[in-house]
Amino acid sequence: MPLFILGVLTLVLLAWLVGEPFFTEWRRERLRKRPFPAAWRRILKRRVPYFSRLPSDLQLQLKRHMQVFLAEKSFIGCAGLAVTQEMRVTIAAQACLLLLNRNKTRYFPKLTQILVYPGAFVVNRSHTDFAGVLQDRRQVLSGESWALGQVVLSWQDTLEGAAQVGDGRNVVIHEFAHQLDQEKGHANGAPFLPSRKHGELWSRVMNAEFAQLQRMAEQGEETLLSHYGATDPAEFFAVASEVFFEQPLQLALQHPALYEQLSRCYHLNPLSW
Repeated sequence: MPLFILGVLTLVLLAWLVGEPFFTEWRRERLRKRPFPAAWRRILKRRVPYFSRLPSDLQLQLKRHMQVFLAEKSFIGCAGLAVTQEMRVTIAAQACLLLLNRNKTRYFPKLTQILVYPGAFVVNRSHTDFAGVLQDRRQVLSGESWALGQVVLSWQDTLEGAAQVGDGRNVVIHEFAHQLDQEKGHANGAPFLPSRKHGELWSRVMNAEFAQLQRMAEQGEETLLSHYGATDPAEFFAVASEVFFEQPLQLALQHPALYEQLSRCYHLNPLSW
Protein backbone atom coordinates (compact mmCIF):
# COMPACT_ATOMS: atom_id res chain seq x y z
CA MET A 1 0.00 0.00 0.00
CA PRO A 2 1.47 3.45 -0.92
CA LEU A 3 2.74 5.43 2.06
CA PHE A 4 0.47 8.39 1.27
CA ILE A 5 -2.70 6.26 1.40
CA LEU A 6 -1.44 4.53 4.53
CA GLY A 7 -0.89 7.92 6.15
CA VAL A 8 -4.41 9.09 5.28
CA LEU A 9 -5.94 5.89 6.64
CA THR A 10 -3.90 6.29 9.81
CA LEU A 11 -5.22 9.83 10.31
CA VAL A 12 -8.81 8.70 9.73
CA LEU A 13 -8.39 5.87 12.23
CA LEU A 14 -6.79 8.22 14.74
CA ALA A 15 -9.67 10.71 14.42
CA TRP A 16 -12.18 7.90 14.98
CA LEU A 17 -10.33 6.57 18.02
CA VAL A 18 -9.62 9.82 19.86
CA GLY A 19 -12.62 11.83 18.70
CA GLU A 20 -13.23 14.89 16.54
CA PRO A 21 -12.11 17.52 19.13
CA PHE A 22 -8.63 16.00 19.29
CA PHE A 23 -8.33 15.83 15.51
CA THR A 24 -9.59 19.43 15.16
CA GLU A 25 -6.99 20.70 17.60
CA TRP A 26 -4.26 18.69 15.86
CA ARG A 27 -5.22 20.27 12.53
CA ARG A 28 -5.35 23.76 14.05
CA GLU A 29 -1.93 23.35 15.60
CA ARG A 30 -0.52 22.49 12.19
CA LEU A 31 -2.13 25.63 10.77
CA ARG A 32 -0.72 27.79 13.57
CA LYS A 33 2.80 26.51 12.86
CA ARG A 34 2.74 27.45 9.19
CA PRO A 35 4.86 30.43 8.09
CA PHE A 36 2.79 33.60 8.07
CA PRO A 37 2.49 34.77 4.43
CA ALA A 38 4.49 37.86 3.56
CA ALA A 39 1.52 39.23 1.61
CA TRP A 40 -0.61 39.07 4.76
CA ARG A 41 2.05 40.99 6.72
CA ARG A 42 1.94 43.76 4.12
CA ILE A 43 -1.84 43.95 4.41
CA LEU A 44 -1.63 44.19 8.21
CA LYS A 45 0.90 47.01 7.93
CA ARG A 46 -1.22 48.91 5.40
CA ARG A 47 -4.74 48.28 6.67
CA VAL A 48 -4.59 47.39 10.39
CA PRO A 49 -2.44 49.96 12.25
CA TYR A 50 -3.71 48.49 15.53
CA PHE A 51 -1.47 45.48 14.90
CA SER A 52 1.75 47.47 15.37
CA ARG A 53 0.58 48.62 18.82
CA LEU A 54 0.42 45.09 20.17
CA PRO A 55 3.33 43.60 22.15
CA SER A 56 5.37 41.13 20.12
CA ASP A 57 3.93 38.07 21.89
CA LEU A 58 0.36 39.16 21.12
CA GLN A 59 1.31 39.92 17.51
CA LEU A 60 2.51 36.33 17.20
CA GLN A 61 -0.67 34.99 18.81
CA LEU A 62 -2.81 37.08 16.50
CA LYS A 63 -1.05 35.84 13.38
CA ARG A 64 -1.45 32.22 14.49
CA HIS A 65 -5.14 32.69 15.21
CA MET A 66 -5.62 34.34 11.83
CA GLN A 67 -4.19 31.28 10.09
CA VAL A 68 -6.83 29.06 11.70
CA PHE A 69 -9.64 31.57 11.27
CA LEU A 70 -8.96 32.08 7.57
CA ALA A 71 -8.73 28.33 6.98
CA GLU A 72 -12.04 27.58 8.69
CA LYS A 73 -14.35 30.48 7.82
CA SER A 74 -15.91 31.16 4.42
CA PHE A 75 -16.16 34.68 3.00
CA ILE A 76 -18.98 35.57 0.62
CA GLY A 77 -19.26 38.79 -1.35
CA CYS A 78 -22.71 40.39 -1.57
CA ALA A 79 -24.26 42.98 -3.92
CA GLY A 80 -21.68 42.18 -6.59
CA LEU A 81 -18.63 42.48 -4.33
CA ALA A 82 -15.69 40.20 -5.14
CA VAL A 83 -13.96 39.21 -1.88
CA THR A 84 -10.19 39.74 -2.01
CA GLN A 85 -7.32 38.51 0.14
CA GLU A 86 -7.03 42.03 1.54
CA MET A 87 -10.62 41.90 2.78
CA ARG A 88 -10.22 38.49 4.36
CA VAL A 89 -6.99 39.39 6.17
CA THR A 90 -8.26 42.79 7.36
CA ILE A 91 -11.43 41.28 8.81
CA ALA A 92 -9.64 38.29 10.36
CA ALA A 93 -7.05 40.48 12.10
CA GLN A 94 -9.72 42.50 13.89
CA ALA A 95 -11.92 39.52 14.74
CA CYS A 96 -9.02 37.55 16.22
CA LEU A 97 -8.19 40.37 18.65
CA LEU A 98 -11.04 38.97 20.73
CA LEU A 99 -9.36 35.55 20.96
CA LEU A 100 -5.99 36.53 22.44
CA ASN A 101 -4.62 35.03 25.66
CA ARG A 102 -7.24 32.28 25.97
CA ASN A 103 -6.25 28.89 27.38
CA LYS A 104 -8.51 27.19 24.85
CA THR A 105 -9.48 29.03 21.69
CA ARG A 106 -12.82 28.03 20.19
CA TYR A 107 -12.61 30.28 17.11
CA PHE A 108 -16.26 31.38 17.18
CA PRO A 109 -17.55 27.80 16.93
CA LYS A 110 -21.00 28.63 15.56
CA LEU A 111 -19.67 30.92 12.85
CA THR A 112 -19.31 29.47 9.36
CA GLN A 113 -19.64 32.44 6.99
CA ILE A 114 -18.76 36.13 6.80
CA LEU A 115 -20.93 38.02 4.31
CA VAL A 116 -19.34 41.22 3.01
CA TYR A 117 -21.21 44.10 1.36
CA PRO A 118 -19.44 46.99 -0.39
CA GLY A 119 -21.01 49.49 2.02
CA ALA A 120 -23.90 49.84 4.43
CA PHE A 121 -26.81 47.52 3.66
CA VAL A 122 -30.56 47.69 4.17
CA VAL A 123 -32.60 45.12 6.11
CA ASN A 124 -36.35 44.95 6.65
CA ARG A 125 -37.47 44.34 10.22
CA SER A 126 -40.81 43.92 11.96
CA HIS A 127 -41.25 45.92 15.15
CA THR A 128 -44.06 46.07 17.68
CA ASP A 129 -44.54 49.59 19.01
CA PHE A 130 -45.72 50.56 22.50
CA ALA A 131 -49.35 50.37 21.35
CA GLY A 132 -48.90 46.75 20.27
CA VAL A 133 -49.05 47.58 16.56
CA LEU A 134 -46.76 45.56 14.29
CA GLN A 135 -44.77 47.81 11.96
CA ASP A 136 -42.30 47.09 9.18
CA ARG A 137 -39.11 49.15 9.29
CA ARG A 138 -36.13 49.49 6.97
CA GLN A 139 -32.76 49.79 8.70
CA VAL A 140 -29.41 50.76 7.24
CA LEU A 141 -26.66 48.73 8.94
CA SER A 142 -22.87 48.50 8.86
CA GLY A 143 -22.82 45.05 10.44
CA GLU A 144 -24.92 42.27 11.90
CA SER A 145 -24.28 39.02 13.77
CA TRP A 146 -26.57 36.01 13.47
CA ALA A 147 -26.68 33.19 15.99
CA LEU A 148 -27.12 30.68 13.16
CA GLY A 149 -23.57 31.03 11.90
CA GLN A 150 -23.13 34.26 9.95
CA VAL A 151 -21.64 37.71 10.42
CA VAL A 152 -22.55 40.42 7.91
CA LEU A 153 -20.18 43.35 7.40
CA SER A 154 -19.90 46.52 5.35
CA TRP A 155 -16.42 46.60 3.78
CA GLN A 156 -16.35 50.40 3.80
CA ASP A 157 -17.16 50.49 7.53
CA THR A 158 -14.69 47.68 8.18
CA LEU A 159 -11.90 49.69 6.55
CA GLU A 160 -12.81 52.85 8.46
CA GLY A 161 -12.99 50.96 11.76
CA ALA A 162 -9.53 49.50 11.21
CA ALA A 163 -7.96 52.80 10.12
CA GLN A 164 -9.42 55.00 12.89
CA VAL A 165 -7.91 53.25 15.87
CA GLY A 166 -8.87 55.56 18.72
CA ASP A 167 -12.44 56.62 18.00
CA GLY A 168 -14.09 53.78 19.93
CA ARG A 169 -15.98 52.54 16.89
CA ASN A 170 -15.13 49.25 15.21
CA VAL A 171 -17.80 47.24 13.43
CA VAL A 172 -15.77 44.01 13.34
CA ILE A 173 -15.07 44.05 17.08
CA HIS A 174 -18.73 44.87 17.69
CA GLU A 175 -20.15 42.02 15.62
CA PHE A 176 -17.65 39.43 16.81
CA ALA A 177 -18.34 40.40 20.42
CA HIS A 178 -21.92 39.40 19.58
CA GLN A 179 -20.56 36.07 18.30
CA LEU A 180 -18.88 35.42 21.66
CA ASP A 181 -22.16 36.32 23.36
CA GLN A 182 -24.10 34.02 21.04
CA GLU A 183 -21.93 30.95 21.67
CA LYS A 184 -24.28 29.84 24.44
CA GLY A 185 -27.43 30.64 22.47
CA HIS A 186 -29.36 33.91 22.50
CA ALA A 187 -27.20 37.00 23.06
CA ASN A 188 -27.87 38.65 26.42
CA GLY A 189 -24.65 40.53 27.16
CA ALA A 190 -23.06 37.72 29.17
CA PRO A 191 -20.50 35.60 27.28
CA PHE A 192 -18.94 32.48 28.77
CA LEU A 193 -17.18 33.44 32.01
CA PRO A 194 -14.60 31.42 33.97
CA SER A 195 -16.63 30.90 37.14
CA ARG A 196 -20.01 31.42 38.77
CA LYS A 197 -18.48 34.00 41.11
CA HIS A 198 -17.17 35.96 38.13
CA GLY A 199 -20.60 35.67 36.51
CA GLU A 200 -22.33 37.19 39.55
CA LEU A 201 -19.89 40.11 39.69
CA TRP A 202 -20.18 40.58 35.93
CA SER A 203 -23.97 40.82 36.21
CA ARG A 204 -23.85 43.41 38.98
CA VAL A 205 -21.36 45.64 37.19
CA MET A 206 -22.84 45.32 33.71
CA ASN A 207 -26.42 45.88 34.91
CA ALA A 208 -25.39 49.02 36.80
CA GLU A 209 -23.39 50.39 33.87
CA PHE A 210 -26.17 49.57 31.40
CA ALA A 211 -28.77 51.34 33.56
CA GLN A 212 -26.51 54.39 33.84
CA LEU A 213 -26.07 54.56 30.06
CA GLN A 214 -29.83 54.27 29.58
CA ARG A 215 -30.43 57.20 31.95
CA MET A 216 -27.83 59.36 30.23
CA ALA A 217 -29.15 58.47 26.78
CA GLU A 218 -32.70 59.40 27.81
CA GLN A 219 -31.41 62.76 29.04
CA GLY A 220 -29.42 63.32 25.85
CA GLU A 221 -26.09 63.54 27.67
CA GLU A 222 -22.86 62.93 25.76
CA THR A 223 -21.14 59.72 26.87
CA LEU A 224 -17.98 57.77 26.10
CA LEU A 225 -20.12 54.75 25.22
CA SER A 226 -22.39 55.09 22.20
CA HIS A 227 -26.06 55.53 23.10
CA TYR A 228 -26.72 52.53 20.85
CA GLY A 229 -25.40 50.47 23.75
CA ALA A 230 -28.50 51.49 25.72
CA THR A 231 -30.68 49.44 23.33
CA ASP A 232 -30.31 46.19 25.28
CA PRO A 233 -27.64 44.29 27.31
CA ALA A 234 -26.28 42.50 24.22
CA GLU A 235 -25.66 45.78 22.41
CA PHE A 236 -24.17 47.24 25.58
CA PHE A 237 -21.58 44.45 25.73
CA ALA A 238 -20.69 44.89 22.05
CA VAL A 239 -20.40 48.69 22.32
CA ALA A 240 -18.33 48.43 25.51
CA SER A 241 -16.02 45.93 23.78
CA GLU A 242 -15.33 48.43 21.00
CA VAL A 243 -14.33 51.09 23.52
CA PHE A 244 -12.30 48.62 25.59
CA PHE A 245 -10.03 47.87 22.65
CA GLU A 246 -9.96 51.33 21.07
CA GLN A 247 -10.14 53.75 24.04
CA PRO A 248 -8.89 51.77 27.04
CA LEU A 249 -7.52 54.76 28.97
CA GLN A 250 -10.76 56.72 28.76
CA LEU A 251 -12.78 53.65 29.71
CA ALA A 252 -10.54 52.83 32.68
CA LEU A 253 -10.77 56.40 33.96
CA GLN A 254 -14.50 56.91 33.47
CA HIS A 255 -15.75 53.35 34.08
CA PRO A 256 -13.10 51.48 36.12
CA ALA A 257 -15.37 48.63 37.22
CA LEU A 258 -16.54 48.05 33.64
CA TYR A 259 -12.96 48.11 32.38
CA GLU A 260 -11.93 45.53 34.98
CA GLN A 261 -14.73 43.15 33.99
CA LEU A 262 -13.93 43.43 30.29
CA SER A 263 -10.23 42.94 31.03
CA ARG A 264 -11.03 39.69 32.83
CA CYS A 265 -13.44 38.60 30.12
CA TYR A 266 -10.90 39.16 27.31
CA HIS A 267 -7.82 38.17 29.35
CA LEU A 268 -6.17 41.41 28.23
CA ASN A 269 -5.09 44.78 29.57
CA PRO A 270 -4.83 47.21 26.62
CA LEU A 271 -3.55 49.91 28.98
CA SER A 272 -0.23 48.06 29.15
CA TRP A 273 0.24 48.41 25.38
